[in-house]
Amino acid sequence: MATKAGGDRDIDDLPRNAANYTALTPLWFLERAACVHPQRASVIHGSIRYTWSQTYERCRRLASALNRRSIGTGSTVAVIAPNIPAIYEAHFGVPMAGAVVNTVNVRLNAATISFLLEHSSAALIMVDQDYFSLAEDALEIIADKKKSNFQHPILIVIGDETCDRRTLQNALKKGAIEYETFLQTGDPEFAWSPPKDEWQSIALGYTSGTTSSPKGVVLHHRGAYLMALSGPLIWGMNEGAIYLWTLPMFHCNGWCFTWALAALCGTSVCLRQVTAKAVFSAIANQGVTHFCAAPIVLNTLLNAPPGETILPLPRTVNVMTAGAAPPPPVLSAMSSLGFRVTHTYGLSETYGPSTVCAWKPEWDLLAPETRARLHARQGVRYIGLEGLDVVDMKTMAPVPADGTTLGEIVMRGNMVMKGYLKNPAANKEAFAHGWYHSGDLGVKHPDGYIEVKDRAKDIIISGGENISSLEVESVMYQHPAVMEVSVVARPDERWGESPCAFVEVKKSVAQKSEQALAEDIMRFCREKMPAYWVPKSVVFGPLPKTATGKIQKHLLRAKAKEMGPVKNSRL
Repeated sequence: MATKAGGDRDIDDLPRNAANYTALTPLWFLERAACVHPQRASVIHGSIRYTWSQTYERCRRLASALNRRSIGTGSTVAVIAPNIPAIYEAHFGVPMAGAVVNTVNVRLNAATISFLLEHSSAALIMVDQDYFSLAEDALEIIADKKKSNFQHPILIVIGDETCDRRTLQNALKKGAIEYETFLQTGDPEFAWSPPKDEWQSIALGYTSGTTSSPKGVVLHHRGAYLMALSGPLIWGMNEGAIYLWTLPMFHCNGWCFTWALAALCGTSVCLRQVTAKAVFSAIANQGVTHFCAAPIVLNTLLNAPPGETILPLPRTVNVMTAGAAPPPPVLSAMSSLGFRVTHTYGLSETYGPSTVCAWKPEWDLLAPETRARLHARQGVRYIGLEGLDVVDMKTMAPVPADGTTLGEIVMRGNMVMKGYLKNPAANKEAFAHGWYHSGDLGVKHPDGYIEVKDRAKDIIISGGENISSLEVESVMYQHPAVMEVSVVARPDERWGESPCAFVEVKKSVAQKSEQALAEDIMRFCREKMPAYWVPKSVVFGPLPKTATGKIQKHLLRAKAKEMGPVKNSRL
């Protein structure tokens, strides 16, 4: 008779050792970085250079200062700032106090920010001096609405040597506390504690709210921990990486690379404003090895004038891109310049990117066009995501892996949000049938890689046929005059809807007449795509974008509707 492992008790019956159980949290990464590499640069911003020892001390001071003002578990701290050291420190200092960090998009207007601050019940607001008036206007809107019931949050203004000091002085006269002064009220040896439960909230972010009020996405410590490790593993990021902050830290907490950089004991190079010249300069002068960017930033680098570039690159630079699906020509062109591009896909609700187009060595032997097409797919799930599929929207059955059958992309696992704040109806819809529903339509290829075809609301139905706006855009990006393009549905008298292309052309062809350009682009489309895909109308001009570089299609759809239906449209 076989003896049970562990004597007379089953191996799984051993009780949890309380001394060894600690909730998963990315906060431990900072403590470790300060221990292992205390003198290594943690954050660089202009002339400011902090070490990991200093950053750990500053974050402990921040946590302590917050606790001394009764801000802890259950509290929310809003941060309205671009990529500067203080917003990086908030990602550690705020949750070390037990509170939740809410990084706010600085390009939102006062009315939207007022909604976010009221909805999140922000007890304290950290605001960069350049955005102090924006925060004031937002708070004034709330005060006018609530009248005597309004409790003014604590205002901390962040000074920046790159900005006009008079703005800071004005904020201080109005009762705000200067950030450095606030830190000095905290204990550099503050004995912070990890969360008792890794399901505890660590961060709050908001969706764009393009069709309704923004939804508050609540993230937990466990997911942040797993994402902070999954990202570097997926990317092949090494210990000591030098990371350039082109992606806003307010966007999905910088795709969790805020916490990942501490895990790697790497260096964050802050970039307050993203320009091609600043990116290439940082690569040349700061030793940058990695950065993340939306496709629009890649396009900016590709089309930068020679005087703003530094080519050839001094080293291979790794780029992670997500957001709007990057066109294959953009991916191919970046690779030709010496950038190693990793293509990912995800949402605010999944801590940022949660799938990756994992590169296969055999693809190196393929023709460049084929490689670029494969590379443009959204790929397979991240290491830390347990469930990913493309399913029939009515039956929830997985679609066949044939590369053509459309379904909705769904996820589940530890890298999915806790839920939407104060929004049970949205939670019920988002988590129907035990999956998180992305709202994105895609296909599954025979090799298991998924490919986004469109948002459900962006599919164009022309004469009963579904047209993917992303596929039309992908072809149009191959035209030499096209800098950016977005395709939406326009009413059509004959077909119900037809594609309408909004195009921003490259500076080199801007002097050509719009009529000639439109005719040339449509002729190009007729040669490259099915007849019913070809845009029936082309509109030129700058494209409206979000703070993270995504083209605001809802505005373009509204404009296309205002243009009225296409008349006498032919295939």
